[in-house]
This record gives sequence, C-alpha cells and structure tokens, in this order.
Amino acid sequence: MKRRTWRAALRRDWQLYSLVVLPLLFFVVFRYLPMAGNVIAFRRYRPGGDLFGETWVGLRYFRMFWQDPTFWHVFTNTLVLGALTLLLVFPLPIVLALLLNEVRTRWLKRLVQTISYLPHFLSIVVVAGIVMQLLALDGAVNAGLRAVGADAVPFLQQPGWFRAIYISSEMWQTVGWGTILYLAALTTIDDELYEAARIDGASRWRQTWHVTLPGIRPTMVTLLILNIGTFLSVGFEKVLLLYNPLTFPTADVISTYLYRVGVVSGSFSYAAAIGLFESVIGLTLVLTANFVSKRTVGASLW
Repeated sequence: MKRRTWRAALRRDWQLYSLVVLPLLFFVVFRYLPMAGNVIAFRRYRPGGDLFGETWVGLRYFRMFWQDPTFWHVFTNTLVLGALTLLLVFPLPIVLALLLNEVRTRWLKRLVQTISYLPHFLSIVVVAGIVMQLLALDGAVNAGLRAVGADAVPFLQQPGWFRAIYISSEMWQTVGWGTILYLAALTTIDDELYEAARIDGASRWRQTWHVTLPGIRPTMVTLLILNIGTFLSVGFEKVLLLYNPLTFPTADVISTYLYRVGVVSGSFSYAAAIGLFESVIGLTLVLTANFVSKRTVGASLW
C-alpha cells in the first residue's frame, strides 16, 4: 500500500485542517511574535522611542535585578507560593476523583461534581471579592469569631495569613475542574483489571494502588509537568486583587513586581529582563521534569 503524503492528506481533509488555522494564528500573533520584544531586555527602551530600544546595554538590566534585594525577596515569595500550590492544590483533584469513583449513587456523584466545579466558572474578580467580604473586619468570619467571644482578626492586613488565604481560595476554585480530567482518565481503565485483582484477593485499597493509580499515571504526569512549567507564574490576578502594601512581605511575587516595575513605573527594559529570566527558569523546569518523568515512569509530554 502506497504511503500517503501530507499533501494528499491535506487535500483530502482540508476542511478539518482549516479548523486549525485560527488557533495557529492566535498563537503566532499573541504568543510568538511578542517574543521579539525580549530584545529590550538587552537594550535601553524609552516609551515613545524605538520599538526595540535605542541603545545596546548588554546584561546591564540582568545585573541590576541580580543585585536587587527586593527582587530576591519576591523571588522567594514566588517559590514558596508555587511550592505550596504544587504540594497542596495539585493532589486534591486526584483524591476527589478517586473518592467520586467509589461512589455508586449516581445522583450523589453528579451533585458533588456539579458543586465542586462550579467555582471554576467564577471570575477571579468575583472570587477575590468573596474572599475579601468573608475575611473583612466586619465580614462573616470575624462575625463568627465575635459570636464565640474571640477578637476579630485582620486577615487581609496581616502578612502571615496571606498564603493560607491564597492557597485556600485556589483549592476551592480549581479542585472540581481538575477532577473532571481524572474522572475521564478513570473511564479508560479496563474493568477486567479490577476483576483480576479481586480474584487475586486484592482489597479496594490494593486495587486503587495497583490498578487505578497506574491507569491514570500518564494524565497525572502530563498535568504535573505543565504545573511545574508554570511554577513561577503564580496567579497574578488573584494576588494583585488580594494583596496590599501591608501584606507585601509574603504576598508580593514576581508577576506583581513586574507589573509595578514595568507598567506602573515604566521601567520596561528592567521588567523584560526579569520576565526573560523567569521564562528561562520555567523552560528549564519543564525540560527537566519531562526528562526525569520519561526516564523514571515512562510517561512524558514528548
């Protein structure tokens, strides 16, 4: 049988391939073309001047943020928030999917799914507004504390509370939506594997450990690698909406620092240097995680 060429496949299925045109244009225009602007990390750029900078300054802006203690402070905050998000938020959809997989009452399973993934459709602004209303000095949480005789706590003004607030809101908003992916992966596991495990005398826990988890491992690894790639891109919108100068010691992250330095202060070249540094670290993390995953568990993105 003669092997089909890509030209023949394109002529035969051009209607299907045409559906790819708009997504490709989107990525080219909004993802790849803007990468040319990274050149201003090595050139002095002034608003209203040359689009790609006026004077070549080499690594000057990189040396500036390497010697800037404020940058390393926000870098540390980013690492802490990213690590907490990865360790606490990432496993929750897996746990919820495994629990829902054991529920045999169909209406209860659907009800839990619906309630858990509805917060995903709320705007970040709405979520931040709900959090601020609940945790304000005259909000519901402090009203409950006063009702039991405790003093009100200024949650939104104390740096020590910010990370707990951020992680809790992330859990509430994302756990249900992430569960959908794992529930879909669970449907691909052959029932005969469970039957063979039961014949061998495996308990439900053993079936989960030796059949269910290996069955969804490719999905777990793929999502883990993607999450590691965005490790330093801690939710900009939510942090920006929830933090204030009082919580900067624990809340200020690279993305919000870039916003203040680049957009508010107009230091675009300095911000571009920091952003390029962050992107290189993210790319390195993805490549490393993919390599380690491919060598250890045999699953990877490519």
